[in-house]
Amino acid sequence: MAKPDYYDVLGVERGASEQTVKSAYRKMALKYHPDRNPDNPDAEDKFKLAAEAYSVLSDSDKRGRYDQFGHDGLAGAAGGGGFDPSQSSDFSDVFGDLFGMGDIFGGGGRSGGRTRARRGADLQYDLEIEFEDAIFGLNTEIQFPRSQPCDDCSGTGAANGAQRQACGQCGGRGQVYYQQGFFSVGKTCPACRGEGSTVDKPCNTCRGAGQVRKQRKLKVNIPPGVDSGTRLRLSGEGEVGANSGPPGDLYVLLRVKDHAIFERDGTDLYCQVPINVAQAALGAEIEVPTLEGEETVKVRTGTQSGSRLRLKGKGVPFVNSGRRGDLVVQLRVTTPAKLTREQRRLFEELKELLPVDNQPAEKGILDKVKDYLTQ
Repeated sequence: MAKPDYYDVLGVERGASEQTVKSAYRKMALKYHPDRNPDNPDAEDKFKLAAEAYSVLSDSDKRGRYDQFGHDGLAGAAGGGGFDPSQSSDFSDVFGDLFGMGDIFGGGGRSGGRTRARRGADLQYDLEIEFEDAIFGLNTEIQFPRSQPCDDCSGTGAANGAQRQACGQCGGRGQVYYQQGFFSVGKTCPACRGEGSTVDKPCNTCRGAGQVRKQRKLKVNIPPGVDSGTRLRLSGEGEVGANSGPPGDLYVLLRVKDHAIFERDGTDLYCQVPINVAQAALGAEIEVPTLEGEETVKVRTGTQSGSRLRLKGKGVPFVNSGRRGDLVVQLRVTTPAKLTREQRRLFEELKELLPVDNQPAEKGILDKVKDYLTQ
């Protein structure tokens, strides 16, 4: 039976990049991996065929010969007459990424049987700040626990003068293996935690771990314009990495307290300001609050309750920008609940002078459309 085209097997074009080929293979490997398809010979055959195709198309020399001569150009080469993935260090890397295993084929891959350096875990710190601090920015200090290299043993885990020796459980490889299907699967050795060696006399401070838990103080710069849910990334301030790996990052998650007067919508601020009947009818100059203090604005003659005034540039700054949103002031006409004799007399005179029109207002065009649609 003729061999299928390797490009068709992975579902990629002939001019596909190396990364495209690798991504296509990863998808097929996850889909047809024998552990995910037990007692399914067809899935196992497809998995092996995908591995065979990838072994050719990921190798520039083999791929060139295959593109020019087809399967005949691979005579005597791996991938042409059967493929053994355990002989390919590149496959160890691919499956290490897929399944989180340092050496899935048991051959050591590129790392020579030792667990690779691992990046430290990321940390999150929840920080609550005042409304004004979110608007104008803040420099503050936080304190949080994290693992750091032990000072007494310089992170080695060994007491002074103690010697490291090959781990008796993994033989110095940093991993232990067990059979899973037709693979030999590797996992981090629990005895040496992937180091490949142990100490005959562990450090008394860290008890051989090489790390201790300490409180870390850190200054944090919060830029103007942040909001609840904003995450600030502080690179390298997370947990230390294993096997000399890089540290993780610290993410500061912000929660902004509510304000007694202002509400926020994006970069705009909103507030309500009451005015009396006379101010609404005659117009007036009033003081309205802003985050920088009170500001004088004009109320036009005949202002209705619910009217809005927009103060440009008095809202929230755009993060990392000099621009600011607006402050929207909603005017609310208030009716006095209690009147003095003089006030009542004046309102009585006003009632006689004002026209009386208690007819219901006609619906607007939008209300008429809503009525039509709900019929």
